[in-house]
Amino acid sequence: PRPYQSCSSLYLMITMFCLSTEYIVAFNGYFTAKARSHFISSALKSSEALDWRIVPRKNPASDFPSDFEVVQIRQASHSSLLTLEDHPYIKRVTPQRKVFRTLNYTPDLPDPGAACNNDTRWTQKWQSWQSSRPLRRTSLSLAFGFWHATGRHSSRRLLRAIPRHVAQILQADVLWQMGYTGSGVKVAVFDTGLSEKHPHFKNVKERTNWTNEKTLDDGLGHGTFVAGVIASMRECQGFAPDSELHIFRVFTNNQVSYTSWFLDAFNYAILKKIDVLNLSIGGPDFMDHPFVDKVWELTANRVIMVSAIGNDGPLYGTLNNPADQMDVIGVGGIDFEDNIARFSSRGMTTWELPGGYGRVKPDIVTYGSGVRGSGMKEGCRSLSGTSVASPVVAGAVTLLVSTVLNRELVNPASMKQALIASARRLPGVNMFEQGHGKLDLIRAYQILNSYKPQASLSPSYIDLTECPYMWPYCSQPIYYGGMPTIVNVTILNGMGVTGRILDKPIWQPYLPQNGDHIDVAVSYSPVLWPWAGYLAVSISVAKKAASWEGIAQGHVMVTVASPAGNNVGGEMTSTVKLPVKVKIVPTPPRSKRVLWDQYHNLRYPPGYFPRDNLRMKNDPLDWNGDHIHTNFRDMYQHLRSMGYFVEVLGAPITCFDASQYGTFMMVDSEEEYFPEEITKLRRDIDKGLSLIVFSDWYNTSVMRKVKFYDENTRQWWMPDTGGANVPALNDLISVWGMAFSDGLYEGDFTMADHDMYYASGCSIAKFPEDGIVIAKTLKDQGLEVLKQETAVVEGVPILGMYQTPSEGGGRIALYGDSNCIDDSHRQKDCFWLLDALLQYTSYSMTPPSLIHSNSRVTPPTGTDRPLPERLEGNHLYRYSKVLEAHLGDPKPRPLPACPHLSWSKPQPLNETAPSNLWKHQKLLSIDMDKVVLPNVRNYRPQVRPLSPGESGAWDIPGGIMPGRYNQEVGQTIPMFAFLGAMVVLSFFVVQLTKSKNKPKRRKPRVKRPTYLQQQQQQQLAPTGKNPTV
Repeated sequence: PRPYQSCSSLYLMITMFCLSTEYIVAFNGYFTAKARSHFISSALKSSEALDWRIVPRKNPASDFPSDFEVVQIRQASHSSLLTLEDHPYIKRVTPQRKVFRTLNYTPDLPDPGAACNNDTRWTQKWQSWQSSRPLRRTSLSLAFGFWHATGRHSSRRLLRAIPRHVAQILQADVLWQMGYTGSGVKVAVFDTGLSEKHPHFKNVKERTNWTNEKTLDDGLGHGTFVAGVIASMRECQGFAPDSELHIFRVFTNNQVSYTSWFLDAFNYAILKKIDVLNLSIGGPDFMDHPFVDKVWELTANRVIMVSAIGNDGPLYGTLNNPADQMDVIGVGGIDFEDNIARFSSRGMTTWELPGGYGRVKPDIVTYGSGVRGSGMKEGCRSLSGTSVASPVVAGAVTLLVSTVLNRELVNPASMKQALIASARRLPGVNMFEQGHGKLDLIRAYQILNSYKPQASLSPSYIDLTECPYMWPYCSQPIYYGGMPTIVNVTILNGMGVTGRILDKPIWQPYLPQNGDHIDVAVSYSPVLWPWAGYLAVSISVAKKAASWEGIAQGHVMVTVASPAGNNVGGEMTSTVKLPVKVKIVPTPPRSKRVLWDQYHNLRYPPGYFPRDNLRMKNDPLDWNGDHIHTNFRDMYQHLRSMGYFVEVLGAPITCFDASQYGTFMMVDSEEEYFPEEITKLRRDIDKGLSLIVFSDWYNTSVMRKVKFYDENTRQWWMPDTGGANVPALNDLISVWGMAFSDGLYEGDFTMADHDMYYASGCSIAKFPEDGIVIAKTLKDQGLEVLKQETAVVEGVPILGMYQTPSEGGGRIALYGDSNCIDDSHRQKDCFWLLDALLQYTSYSMTPPSLIHSNSRVTPPTGTDRPLPERLEGNHLYRYSKVLEAHLGDPKPRPLPACPHLSWSKPQPLNETAPSNLWKHQKLLSIDMDKVVLPNVRNYRPQVRPLSPGESGAWDIPGGIMPGRYNQEVGQTIPMFAFLGAMVVLSFFVVQLTKSKNKPKRRKPRVKRPTYLQQQQQQQLAPTGKNPTV
């Protein structure tokens, strides 16, 4: 497919072809090819799959046992796949995935704030929409010159100079001079390959090809660039020039790969005992089980995986897999001014939605804008993207590994612990943008070389008062009766690949700091594997603090146990403390409290849930979580600024006390509803709860048109809903005589003197006659999609407001489009409209600008066209929490029980809590004030000499690089050294003579280099004492 070059290029060049169905059959262990074939043939012997074959894989791993096979089954039936999965040695059967990777080498990108031209014609033929899916694992590099910041502005700036190479900026030369250059460390680069005789590399141990192309060379330049950042020895020098490079060519020159290629290559990396692996690819598909399982297996085998976090920023909730996994070091990007790069994806992770809360990612950030690296054949080039930041960290990790004498101490957990504990926090940036901060190579070296195996936490503390770093937690105080605040903490276990939490975590409130005013519940991973697990901390306000305001503090104590290594038996244990600090306010009035429905929002993966704006054809899947802290972040910030308290419901509607809330918000809902939920909401609104619904498009004819053939799964993808599940919403609101239509509209208009844009919204088909309805003139986008024709429709009802007739009853507001409050697609925000609707629902104040609007029309009766029905044959039940498969139509499941938290029994402490939770993050055995650098040795890595006429002067000021200094200068150094030594010796002789003839006196203190001061402090400090976390 041809990538979009700007927001006005709304077309695809498509060629459609279908390939035979292939499946990855994963086994429970590693078996020979003969055994794998026997298992598959015996499983399929009695099935309907008569035409099948094992796809041959000719690569370096073919001669070794494997844990998977690729099987081609023509016209595979569901029963044949179930037969395969029933075999005792077969673990899982999943579709083979084809991965497209697009490298956008464009000089500049359009202004992100510029609106697209809405009049652009759709030149694509919808019937043949073939896609490799934007969810695919793609290259995370961008064009040179992509120099975005977070939006901080300065009226005067220095012009951008040619930067030094990133290795020198991060002080890798300090470690080089100490004799560390990556020697003895095996680092793997999974990318597009590397030319055999590239002049920048001297220690390429092995190049392997895992693609169907007969070449090992890099035809794109991306793999060469990544390898250069890690291990180039000249010009644009890498971090670890003496490391052992293993090049895995997993992408073709057409930027195509398959999951099976990765699986074979990963197995080979395990076999070769790779130490560090860089993976500059990513995608949102954290449910690609073979891939995710193999990443876990890699890290379980002590492979330190470094991966790019994604280039989908500045939108939140855009993290890519595998960088979002707990056992992987996920890297975000900054520019050379230490601003978060605009392109760098933001957290939180969305695996845990809707019931839980996401984890902190990225882990760290480093330079990813305008970084120089090796060119495809020779020389240097500049690239930007998180796939540039990833090899920066991978190179730093490779260099760090080479500094550790006891390699048994180095594992994926201990390395991540050292990186995040040493990272420098960036001011004014929250944790979902920067993780733990900017990579600090020298501090990481200090920590790693004083490291003792232990457990640690990420984040290491919870402070709901610290802004902006602890956003969004710090953006809203907690109060009695509110939904519990959930903080998802990652446990890193540096003691071993597997571990467990010993006993139960202990909650210890500080009584002098009102810790008894909060209740804490803790849930956690039953097993910490590989190297990590979760610790979910739920915080709520005790009843006695319902009218109290102040700060409450305490901490959670967690003890982690892990089997002792080296066959000595027993267990190693490590106890860590998680400080907790919250701000409590009196419970706000009902009118100020808004409850957001998260439970009924569905996203990719696993199903095809289309974008709410059909113009977004370059990214057709809805995968950002639809959470107030991801793609509805700006709306949340606006509501907080207006004084509203916004809470999230991650459970069915039957699980909240409606008397506590003024308004219940349902936005872009794709899920079905339990019958009990419909009854409960009806009863709640009769008793005073108000409802605001932002819907989106739903049209079965359009849904059939926007299906696409997916190269990844070899299947046609049909949407399981539209932008919203309008038939389900109609079931919910039908009791009040309301319904949305299956019309699909777009266009610009003005409402109450505000410019508005309707992006693929629906209309109101039915509304009570005594309600208020606003209509506008819009374009029929459905007709445009179906027939490529344009029509303008007048009087399209888009907004309705209604006061329910029961005494003390609530109010209902409907709007047919959510894009104006969604950060993913918003072109013109309608926060003013949301304010007006909340004034109406919470305070019964009808906006005069809407009551007296010229656009007010008679409410529609719903008799002019049938209401939308569910798409026949849809597979929503496969992904739904409400539906289950049934003979005929899917039926609702039994209503699940509401979540019940088991509150920890407090063990109060009558002592003062720490006043500042953010200190230098310390590991149990490491005091940052006492960790020192060893004596610097005059050592330089060996590098290839420059070619005639070649200059590397830009790399280090003065043009002198390690191992590359002027011969004349080298000849004069011994003479200066001899003279200097004689001067120093004479000085000490004179001082010694004077000291014998004069009484001793205290000499003025001379400021010493930092590392010498720290060394002296360490020698004077008592041994055997470890500071507590």
